[in-house]
Amino acid sequence: MTTEPSKAPPLYPKTHLLAASGIAALLSLALLVFPSSDVEAKRTSLSLDLESPVEQLTQDQDASDAQQATNAPTESPFAQIESTPEDTQQATQEAPAAKTPQHREVIVAKGDTLSTLFEKVGLPAATVNEVLASDKQAKQFTQLKHGQKLEFELTPDGQLNNLHSSVSDLETITLTKGAKGFAFNRVTTKPVMRSAYVHGVINSSLSQSAARAGLSHSMTMDMASVFGYDIDFAQDIRQGDEFDVIYEQKVANGKVVGTGNILSARFTNRGKTYTAVRYTNKQGNSSYYTADGNSMRKAFIRTPVDFARISSRFSMGRKHPILNKIRAHKGVDYAAPRGTPIKAAGDGKVLLAGRRGGYGNTVIIQHGNTYRTLYGHMQGFAKGVSTGSNVKQGQVIGYIGTTGLSTGPHLHYEFQVNGVHVDPLGQKLPMADPIAKAERARFLQQSQPLMARMDQERSTLLASAKR
Repeated sequence: MTTEPSKAPPLYPKTHLLAASGIAALLSLALLVFPSSDVEAKRTSLSLDLESPVEQLTQDQDASDAQQATNAPTESPFAQIESTPEDTQQATQEAPAAKTPQHREVIVAKGDTLSTLFEKVGLPAATVNEVLASDKQAKQFTQLKHGQKLEFELTPDGQLNNLHSSVSDLETITLTKGAKGFAFNRVTTKPVMRSAYVHGVINSSLSQSAARAGLSHSMTMDMASVFGYDIDFAQDIRQGDEFDVIYEQKVANGKVVGTGNILSARFTNRGKTYTAVRYTNKQGNSSYYTADGNSMRKAFIRTPVDFARISSRFSMGRKHPILNKIRAHKGVDYAAPRGTPIKAAGDGKVLLAGRRGGYGNTVIIQHGNTYRTLYGHMQGFAKGVSTGSNVKQGQVIGYIGTTGLSTGPHLHYEFQVNGVHVDPLGQKLPMADPIAKAERARFLQQSQPLMARMDQERSTLLASAKR
């Protein structure tokens, strides 16, 4: 079998080869300089702003409400990462203009004064004097806070034309140069109120778990106050307890700037669930009620000191730690840091606000004809609390101390019924009045949607956790 010799490649004129090489080089260069439209579209980057848990929960609810209203699916924020060249061009056109060369910004640092800040932007000391003399309110620019930003607008020849600063999330102040000197202006933004939802589980302390859920310290204290008639937060809280809260949120310029009232809440303690709804009656008085209209408010609160530790219980045979002999302890001791506020357990008249033997600084309150409470070892009395004065339930009447026969800072609290000492931890508290019959229908119109929303929010969270 003979093998045929392979055919040699055809020969092309040298001029053709040089022309082909030149065309290939030009095509490669064009591809490098002018990419395809597909490549251009994938160059657009996306900036994702991370929000606080409370903001995110609220916006999730807003998105959920909008979805239900339109019956259309809510798109994922990651659904449109790629954009078209037209989108890119539009975004470029709508971007804010760059700061002018005459614009200066300085941040207040430790030790800064208005004079040093003016010096940083090249303004003489004489300008500071001119500004402060122009308007009495201009002196507010001297009340500087660390981290505060001052924005200067200068004229082309370097003179001050405008000075602007935000003194808070809701308030800005401005000085503008005019024909008659500088004019001062203050702008206050009124926040928009919206509702927010949080859910928490007690893993350690209530305060830590609430903060982890997104509640502020003041809001946590409000929640403890709402449920303080049924739950003793000094001894009843257990790991695994849960809470849900819907509350007012103050928003300005898209930023959460504060909180308002708790609108509704639910707290599960030791397997028992308590509910609360805020209701304002037709006379304008607000209070909290259970979901079915019973008052959350009792005649007395469970404990007169928030988050204190019980150091000694009611006992008829306790050995006194100082007198070293058996002596009945007709009250409950709450240990807490010196200066911790002490609250009146109920409305009443102060029979004594002064010294009383081994009790030291003491307040005794008479509540109607049947009940009397005593608060001993106080560091001092709250302003306005004196013998003969009237106090309201929850009002601060004094502060934890160690006066009298006391081994450390604590409150000695006694509870009497018809002159007989009883254990305040075991005493069944009398109830306050429920919702008036004339307002019950109006109350239910408010409470039922709030309870339904908490159920819906909880279900959504549980469903998300299982994914």
